[in-house]
Amino acid sequence: MIDLVELRTSYEKVKNLLEKKDPSYNVQKLFDLDVQVRSLNMAIERLRAEKNDLSARAKSGITPEIRDKSIIISKDLKEKESEFEVLRKEFAEHYLNCPNIPQDDIPKGNKESNKVVKVVGEKPKFNFEVKNHIELAKINGWLDFEAATKMTGSRFALYKKEAVGLVYSLAMLMLKNNVNHGFEPVLPPYLVNEKSLLVASNFPKFKDQVYKIEDENLYLTPTAEVNLTNLYRDHIFNSVDLPVKMTAWTSCFRREAGTYGTTEHGLIRIHQFEKVELVTMCEPENSNAELDKMVNCSEEILKQLGLHYRISLLAGQDCSFASSKTYDIEVWMPGQNAYYEVSSASNCTDFQARRGLIRYKKEQNSPTQLVHTLNASSLALPRLMIALMETYQKEDGSIELPEVLTKLF
Repeated sequence: MIDLVELRTSYEKVKNLLEKKDPSYNVQKLFDLDVQVRSLNMAIERLRAEKNDLSARAKSGITPEIRDKSIIISKDLKEKESEFEVLRKEFAEHYLNCPNIPQDDIPKGNKESNKVVKVVGEKPKFNFEVKNHIELAKINGWLDFEAATKMTGSRFALYKKEAVGLVYSLAMLMLKNNVNHGFEPVLPPYLVNEKSLLVASNFPKFKDQVYKIEDENLYLTPTAEVNLTNLYRDHIFNSVDLPVKMTAWTSCFRREAGTYGTTEHGLIRIHQFEKVELVTMCEPENSNAELDKMVNCSEEILKQLGLHYRISLLAGQDCSFASSKTYDIEVWMPGQNAYYEVSSASNCTDFQARRGLIRYKKEQNSPTQLVHTLNASSLALPRLMIALMETYQKEDGSIELPEVLTKLF
């Protein structure tokens, strides 16, 4: 959630920045509802004070004047409390659907306005017709989408043979890399409750994207960002303990509601996938520096794998709901003849911390402040597997993976 004090004191600035993020969001409505809620709450408090005053006076004897006035105040108070409850719910719903405020240097526009800030390596060249990962998987017997559809449904994958070892090798490579960069490994549950999804900003806006466990207030985690962010929900850090840096490898589950083009086939967009995640909690003045560290950490993996990639600063409308600033790392996939995102690194500032009351103190007697939370994929395994298969393919369809992986399985 955004800072309402900032909305009240810097309305035009907040309005202009939020329009850069989501032009359809009604900022004026949020501002007006905030004014109405505070005004009505003050009116209720005044009536309660009057009622308490009458009660105190009645101890010396109930007069007709006290009785009549008490009836009027009680009726007015009941009406206003009922009106407040309706207004409060409307405000809360609109407030929870307000995106995070983008930072000043975020480009305006959507995907077409994303700014490439770094390119590493060159596109691999082949002297034969390039195959895509689905063709390569059939030749090598690595993937069976038909079997996955039969046992589960469409947009699921079944890994076989060397592909299974590749998944585990990549995950271990990532975890070791992340630990070397100062991230503590965590193995969380794969099920999360509604409060956790609300804190991480998946709920209420993206509730239709998450798998719910029937008859339970539990959901399959869409990303370990949810789990790791909630590890310190309702917690107060000492500043000397910051930053807190965590990494986790989990399966992730997303409904991916909607229709996608024929290019998003195979492993490119599936309902269940493996991902190694990074989450950092830090003091606000350090969050953009920590964002750069996250990007560097994820980059190191791609460098070890010898893959060609680029980094883009996302424009406002392409940033995620909770993000104030996002860098995407996009790897080149020869069989797709396109770049695809394998990591999004985002600075969520105090947006999630406000929902989860994740705070810190500079000193023992100083007031609490909200931390900044950041997250990054490090990395999404299915798309990374595609890039590896298509980059290191041979003319006969065999795949010669880099030594950093082959020595792990």
